[in-house]
Amino acid sequence: MRIFLAFALLAATTLAQAQLEKKDVHIAVGGKSAFYYLPLTIAEQLGYFKDEGLVVKISDFAGGSAALRAVVGGSAEVVSGAYEHTISLQGKKQYFQAFALQGRLPQIALGVSKAKSGSFQSFKDLKGMKIGVSAPGSSTHNLVKQLLSKAGLDPLKDVSIVGVGVGAGVIAAMKSGQIDAISNVDPMITKLELDGDIRVVADTRSVKGTQEVWGASLPAGCLYAPEEFLKKYPNVALALATAIVRADKWIQKASATDVAKVVPETYLLGDKALYLFSYDKVKQAISPDGLIPDAGAKATLAALREFDPEVKSAQVDLARTYTNEFVKKANLKHK
Repeated sequence: MRIFLAFALLAATTLAQAQLEKKDVHIAVGGKSAFYYLPLTIAEQLGYFKDEGLVVKISDFAGGSAALRAVVGGSAEVVSGAYEHTISLQGKKQYFQAFALQGRLPQIALGVSKAKSGSFQSFKDLKGMKIGVSAPGSSTHNLVKQLLSKAGLDPLKDVSIVGVGVGAGVIAAMKSGQIDAISNVDPMITKLELDGDIRVVADTRSVKGTQEVWGASLPAGCLYAPEEFLKKYPNVALALATAIVRADKWIQKASATDVAKVVPETYLLGDKALYLFSYDKVKQAISPDGLIPDAGAKATLAALREFDPEVKSAQVDLARTYTNEFVKKANLKHK
């Protein structure tokens, strides 16, 4: 009986994998060690992609915009990045579709350096500052542009933008005085906070903070790909979405200690206590089921139209920027 069951399981697995249009998938991500992309790392480390019959290669870039360029240029196939890029791309007549949500909040915070925080009263005081972001054109940059626009400042002329990545380079740039403010994600922001190097003045790591900046909760990190990829490889897309949904659900039940045991040691930045503390601050920002909310997509479009001239003037077909087709099936499989 045991031999029969083992054979049946093997046969079922082989059949499922045989249905894949391809097994090798190349994902580009901008700052893999950040909590923003934690479900991607969990799916990788716990073998969820492998369970779906996939052989996934993940290439890490300095920021989400750089990861996107890799896919646009053809060196990767799928982006693990911010949902908002699927909207911005339509302004350039490029059609990408998000198909599995990792984060339901942006998880980005803006901090002003200790040297500048004493004179900071409002976002108008950002004028003339050198502001660090993960990469120009990334979500961290978009937060800066949103806040500058609200303050009546010109995002192109009134500040200098410096790409600093999302790893140890963030800490070095702030501590060395290369930048006056930083827009970035955890655990880097929390470390700078605890070290007394910055004062956080805008925070989208919580629902309340996100509402204050954007006026609504916005979908954030996700898997997205060119429409042609999803049409050509629907079973591959389903397999990828299933792995992310499993990771999302695993995180909902996991403690900070559980997560620290799974991620690569380098993610801890040499300070496990900091990592554990940071995780508890952003856990609520992780999607519980991979679904992209319709209201969140509409709110993202409205927010982008406030400061992105290409989006403001574009005829955006929101329905083409995301699909829940694959994650709905994944949730039936992993209840």
